[in-house]
Amino acid sequence: MTSFVKRIKRNSKRIYVALLFLAASAITVYFLPTQGKFRFEYQKGTPWQHEDLIAPFDFAIYKSDVEIKVERDSVLKKFRPYFAIDQEVVIEELSKFKDNYNARYLEALSRANIQLKQQPDSLRENVYKYCFDLLNFIYEKGVVDFTDILDQTKNGSTVVILKDNVATNREVDEIFTQKIAYGYINKKLSDESLASPLLSAVVENLRLYDFVAQNLFYDDKTSIQVKNKLINNISLTRGMIQIGERIISRGDLVHTENFRVLESLRKEYESVLGTSSGIYWIFLGQIVLILIVFMVLFLFLYHFRPEILDSVTKSLFILLLILIVIIVTSLVIQYSELSIYLVPFVAVTIIIHAFYDARLAFFIHMVTIMIAGFLAPNSFEFIFLQYVAGAISIFSLSQLYRRGQLFYAVGLIVLSYSVAYTALAIIQEGGFVIDNPYYYAYFAINGLLLLASYPLIFLFEKIFGFLSDATLLELSDTNHPALRELAEKAPGTFQHVIQVANLAEEAIRKIGGNPLLMRVGALYHDIGKTGAPAFFIENQSGRSPHEGLPYEKSAETIIQHVIYGLELAKKYKLPKLVADFIPTHHGTGLVKYFYTKYVNENGEKDTNLAKFSYPGPAPFSKETAVLMMADSIEAASRTLKEYNETTIDSLVEGIINSQMDNNQFLEADITFKDVFMVKEVFKQKLLNIYHARIEYPTMNK
Repeated sequence: MTSFVKRIKRNSKRIYVALLFLAASAITVYFLPTQGKFRFEYQKGTPWQHEDLIAPFDFAIYKSDVEIKVERDSVLKKFRPYFAIDQEVVIEELSKFKDNYNARYLEALSRANIQLKQQPDSLRENVYKYCFDLLNFIYEKGVVDFTDILDQTKNGSTVVILKDNVATNREVDEIFTQKIAYGYINKKLSDESLASPLLSAVVENLRLYDFVAQNLFYDDKTSIQVKNKLINNISLTRGMIQIGERIISRGDLVHTENFRVLESLRKEYESVLGTSSGIYWIFLGQIVLILIVFMVLFLFLYHFRPEILDSVTKSLFILLLILIVIIVTSLVIQYSELSIYLVPFVAVTIIIHAFYDARLAFFIHMVTIMIAGFLAPNSFEFIFLQYVAGAISIFSLSQLYRRGQLFYAVGLIVLSYSVAYTALAIIQEGGFVIDNPYYYAYFAINGLLLLASYPLIFLFEKIFGFLSDATLLELSDTNHPALRELAEKAPGTFQHVIQVANLAEEAIRKIGGNPLLMRVGALYHDIGKTGAPAFFIENQSGRSPHEGLPYEKSAETIIQHVIYGLELAKKYKLPKLVADFIPTHHGTGLVKYFYTKYVNENGEKDTNLAKFSYPGPAPFSKETAVLMMADSIEAASRTLKEYNETTIDSLVEGIINSQMDNNQFLEADITFKDVFMVKEVFKQKLLNIYHARIEYPTMNK
């Protein structure tokens, strides 16, 4: 029992990761459609590769999306917007006119220089009746806001007027706006066949436009109801297929007409399966298939990237990314007006590639689109297009940290989508006929959404503690405060880390690793020397401060640069992967110079190794192991009395073999072949310096 518990504790991380995979599988199954899957695969423009297909039941032939859209557009062209007359406005404005008429009448006479005593009493009544009838006529036709009538009559010149629940068609030209009403009143007054000059003069000065207000308003509710009713009346089907009727024979070309029949059968077949008792078997099949997909992913990581399975955080990141895309895809599929090609699947590749290698990024992309294929209406076409786009993203995003690289890649991805879709459309239609040109708009929108990958990389970087090439590039800038401080306080060390970075980067390129991480780690590994720069030989120009100090004290001061370096890493908020280079570049080795001095004077038996040992840990990756070698060799090469091929070879072999003998690389992912290749790179780089000194003797000074 005890051994069982110990085994569980020892493998607790793997158990947690396995539970994460099971949880991801369960969530994925939950978002899969409940209907069955049509067992035949077919493409328009290709021969039917299966046995003769006979209709298993009666079913209607569904119209294509294009046909429905054409009918919908045709129906909407006949639609007329509804406007309602507000009688309260009419009553209010006419009452206002009546109440103000006498005062306005006298004012109008005065304005027209007409003497009241000289006019008959009938004039007052005639003017009132004329104006009242004029206003009433305008309100009968309706006064509408210009913007409303302009917005709602783009597809026609007729509207429907609702008055007392009675609908009347009316031409837009018959309806007044306030401006048109003013012009109509002026026109009537200038027409002498309709009014005497005296009447016109009085009415003109009554300022009737003060009583013209909007009484016709757009009826949004009624308009939407009528519009929806027209759309809902559109038939989604055309014709029927009877049970036992032959649909297609083996070898027949799948053309437009029988393709619609096949699509209708598929839709009905999947719908019937989803509502019958077979739904439980469908559910079981989905569980098995999704478990297989995630098992394949697990096995891939187990064999090629085991460090991901050893980390709950890294495994969670990958599974979460897959789930987010699958959930978004499921939600998009539920809304028939949205296309699955709006979902930026390639973002998975871009984000994974920012933190890991291209092979892993492409494999995760393939897993994601395979799962999404269960949701996609046309699985083969969908998977093919996403496969091409994912591959293009891998080829075009080798250096994501470069400015403009993402825009360039997105352009190629959109182009690849468009070209591949056009090729499929040509095959399906038998000519250059694009059945749905909106797909190109979907691809363009998809590309715009892919641009959001860059801020998402930054977000995931902060949430999961990862390190992207973009961040590494920022840290490689020698204007970083930590490196500026190193250059000011310890210029010799600054030159040392530059040389170490050059050596280490060249070596890591040779054996396979992250060159950018290697360079950044090399630049920051010695920042702790700013605490006591004079105690390190590369910064000394006169008397050494070690003179007169006990050897243990000197060793303690030298070792302190590792501890202080970690403190500075926290101060400057360096990522953990970069800070790891600080304690590992000396590993658990000795401060050999002072250790040897102490042993020579006191004997090995009386030596406390702990006082002369670095705290470690030893290197645990290719990059940290290469840095340890490069750091020691670069420093030692400065002390060579004779700088030639023999001494260089002896120096490199001696230092690296000594580090291997001291078991400094046991935890590092580095092979004997890697070590051999690193030695050769270091020798060649140092020999290049040697030959340069021969060619340019002034370099020796």
